[in-house]
Amino acid sequence: MERKTKKISSKLLAFILPVVVLTVVALVLIAATLSRKRMTEMATETLESSISNQADNIEAWLSENLEYFSTVKHMMEAQNPGPDEIVPFLDSLYGFNSNSPNGFYLGTADGKLYKATESGKNDSDVTGSTWFKQGISRIAMAYGTAYKNDLGQTVISATGILNDGSDVIKVLGADVTLDKISIIVNSAVKMKGASSFLVDTNDYKILAHRDVNLIGVNLASAGSDALLAGAAKSIMDNDLSSKEIDGNMVAFSSITGTDWVLVSYIPTNVILKSVSQMGILLFIVGAVAIILIIILILLVVRRVIAPLTHISDNIAAMSEGDFTIKVDSSSNDEIGLMGLKVSEFVASMRNMLASISDESEKLKEESDNSDRVSKTMYEASQSQADAMKQLNETVDQLALAVNDIAQNATVLAGVVADTRDNSDKAHDSMKETVDISQKGRADMEQLSVAMSGISDANEKLVESINKVGTASEEITNIVAIISDIAEETNLLSLNASIEAARAGKAGRGFAVVATEIAKLAQTSSENANSISKLVEEIRKLIDDAVSQASDSARNIKENSEHIHVAVGTFGQIYGNIQDTNTLIEAMIKDIQKVEDVSANVAAISEEQAASADEILATSQNMVEMANDITRSSQDVADNSHELAGTSQTLTSYVQKFRI
Repeated sequence: MERKTKKISSKLLAFILPVVVLTVVALVLIAATLSRKRMTEMATETLESSISNQADNIEAWLSENLEYFSTVKHMMEAQNPGPDEIVPFLDSLYGFNSNSPNGFYLGTADGKLYKATESGKNDSDVTGSTWFKQGISRIAMAYGTAYKNDLGQTVISATGILNDGSDVIKVLGADVTLDKISIIVNSAVKMKGASSFLVDTNDYKILAHRDVNLIGVNLASAGSDALLAGAAKSIMDNDLSSKEIDGNMVAFSSITGTDWVLVSYIPTNVILKSVSQMGILLFIVGAVAIILIIILILLVVRRVIAPLTHISDNIAAMSEGDFTIKVDSSSNDEIGLMGLKVSEFVASMRNMLASISDESEKLKEESDNSDRVSKTMYEASQSQADAMKQLNETVDQLALAVNDIAQNATVLAGVVADTRDNSDKAHDSMKETVDISQKGRADMEQLSVAMSGISDANEKLVESINKVGTASEEITNIVAIISDIAEETNLLSLNASIEAARAGKAGRGFAVVATEIAKLAQTSSENANSISKLVEEIRKLIDDAVSQASDSARNIKENSEHIHVAVGTFGQIYGNIQDTNTLIEAMIKDIQKVEDVSANVAAISEEQAASADEILATSQNMVEMANDITRSSQDVADNSHELAGTSQTLTSYVQKFRI
């Protein structure tokens, strides 16, 4: 199953992209949060600045009117008009101040109301009116609380006690409509989307508002409006700090010289509209930045890892057995170092594969030579086995002949003993002696012939043994050659194992082949050692057989000489049989000699029989050893075939690579 692979650039993007995205998003969120906070602070500052400016305008407007009202009060106190002069005085002032359309009016403690002729001021209960009650409590002109006049208009009155020196309490006043204040409150806001309203803290009534229906409404009773209710709570708690109420940023400002509080507010979504736009812009910029960063990272990564891609392709080609590649190692970083090491590895593998190919060819030639040598050795071992069989048969015949000689020598010893015992009866048994001598002569002639045959057989045995020795020396030389081949094969397998270990995974096939070759070389070496030991034992046995054959040859030669002497003696006995009587004493001496000779012949024959048995056993061992050599030769031949097959396999493995 083919393993799925991913590009390094993709993996780097998979790791870097989330980090970049998270970083950019975090920066955008931080920037948006800081912008929101800063915009809120700026909006609060702007709102506070706006409400402060509004408060200043209201205060300036009130002060301007109040100053005018105070001036009129001082003028009236200075002129001190009489009851009949009050109305003309008020008429003279009527229409000079547009903020007070009804002009000045004067109320006395006895309930009288003085006003300009054209004034629309009406008040049926002067002393019970709001303005009179507020006026009798102050000497200087000052504004009181807002109230609705007879016309239903919400007005405030600037009132004060008139100090004209009379005993009657008089309150001078002028009603000021809130139209101008409403204009200031509603139009003097610096911030777009902001609104304001004015509250009297004495009764918590709204003095000015964009919504005319709310003018005069008590804040405490406006529970349905969360903004008004929140503003009322802050004013009642005397907490005039800027705060957020019902999704609005609210600022408070007290109007100096009055009990009024100006409340200015703006929806937070209006404040944060620019922040939202900035956040969207930041997100767009962040997205563009992410795209640009991804493109830059992709270009940089591809530029950096381009040599690594080339090296990866080279490694893939090497894994397929192609070592004709050329690795780029021009980079001066870790990738360049990697390319240099891969290039060195490719060069090393080329040399190693070339060496393995050459060695495999040599191994093939040597295995062919070993096969031919093993065949030759097998044929020689078979010839040796046949020769040893023939030698065994010859030794067996030699043993039979020696046994016959031993038996004849024993018979001869008995005859000589009988002859000595019956020497006194020689005259009576002369004829029998002649017969016996004739028979002995015939037997001795046969013995001479047999000894000649034994001598010839012994010489053939010596020649065969010498041939076996020569064959064993040839086997020793062949085994030495096989041992040298096994050692060279073992060295080759060791070199192949080392190179396979250097090659790593790609050399595992070489390691298996090298291990099999090492096993075959070890087996061949062990078989060669075994054959060498067997041949050495055969050589020792051959040397012993040659030595014993030489001793037998000398003994046979001596026996042949004695037999020839015996034959001559028997001839003399036969020729001088007629002189037996005269030569009886000489015959006794000769019989003594014959007895000694026959005893020696018997002893020598027994020794030769024993030697023949040993030679027979040795020859049988040599036959078995020859058979073992034949089997070992066959094993060597089989190992040579297997070594040739292994060499071909190794060659086929090496031919898979291109160098």
